Amino acid sequence: MRFLMAISTLIVLLVPVAAFACGPDTDCQIGDRIYRISMPEGQGDAPVGAVVFAHGYRGSADAVMRNMALRRVVSDMGLALIALKSADDDWVIPYAPRHMDSDGSVEFRYVEAVLDDAVRRFPIDASRLMAAGFSAGGMMVWNLACVMPERFAGFAAISGTFWMKPPETCAAPAASLVHIHGTSDPTVPLKGRAILETRQGDVAAALDMYQGLGGFRPNGEMTFEDLTCENRRNAAGEILDFCLHSGGHSFRSDYVKFAWQQLHAAGQL
Repeated sequence: MRFLMAISTLIVLLVPVAAFACGPDTDCQIGDRIYRISMPEGQGDAPVGAVVFAHGYRGSADAVMRNMALRRVVSDMGLALIALKSADDDWVIPYAPRHMDSDGSVEFRYVEAVLDDAVRRFPIDASRLMAAGFSAGGMMVWNLACVMPERFAGFAAISGTFWMKPPETCAAPAASLVHIHGTSDPTVPLKGRAILETRQGDVAAALDMYQGLGGFRPNGEMTFEDLTCENRRNAAGEILDFCLHSGGHSFRSDYVKFAWQQLHAAGQL
């Protein structure tokens, strides 16, 4: 009897621990949604910043974590990597295929919950978060910049923008954003293309809208490896950088590092 009682006590003690534990190889559960997280190697007790990454079409948090190059780059910067997971095969955001009537709130509430949960479970510095994403994930990033700029120090949209067209306006004040795109991208062309009942948006239109919102002005050009960037700044110190490479629909982990460094150099991180 004492043995059975001891086993029962042990099970009771272990259940909360098992439910609480999550990481790069195990889902972090929040309601009926999940995310994954990888803390930097050699991390001490001090809170660290984080890259909150949105995957592409039919991607997953698990697939993001299996990108060891991305994990290594983020870890080497002393940052955590938080991998989001869309509510469907694609992000349920305005004008997305099969989600034309969505206002995106299901995804925005989810991201809010992920940020709150990650800060509660892990030593994450909530003032040093950058949202980043590739392809459909880049579309999600533009929407996050528009709806919840106050939750992130900056945004890095890679090969993706708003579906259909940019919104009439976004939440103010404008945040810092780095957009990276390939000039010969056939999957998400700079001017967009029709898909099912909708179409991808025009990157230039999104940049023009955000430039007007934030009062950004031209601030020269720069190059970084294969990127050529048009830089814009505003009076508040935010940045709006538009960076092009000559390739197609491609992602490099160094693009995430570059965006973080741009935000850091501007004093946003």
